[in-house]
Amino acid sequence: MNRLAGPRRAWLFNRRVGLALLWTLLVVAVALAVNIAGIHVVGGVEGWQHWLQAHAGHFLVWRLCLYGATAYGWWWMRRRLLRRGREPFRATHQRLLRTEIAAVISVLALEASQLMRHG
Repeated sequence: MNRLAGPRRAWLFNRRVGLALLWTLLVVAVALAVNIAGIHVVGGVEGWQHWLQAHAGHFLVWRLCLYGATAYGWWWMRRRLLRRGREPFRATHQRLLRTEIAAVISVLALEASQLMRHG
């Protein structure tokens, strides 16, 4: 076994990674529980789909608030990263710009798919 393989996998056993995975699992479990409870409350999958479509506007507002909070967090993190200056400014700026463009394209694609699905 290669001695260098150990440090490369050290991130897997990191406490932060473990907590992030635990929180992700918790969020998925809560979402699954809400969906199952919703299906039972409205009487079936068709009723749940109808309820979701009827409240699509509320979910749009929720997503916009979530995007706004994420953008604020990103802006805050971006300022800290650029102020820290451990890397050359140009390299950091280019990396952040690529990430920002990818995030905006992802959000636009997600919202476009929602718009096409629900008209």
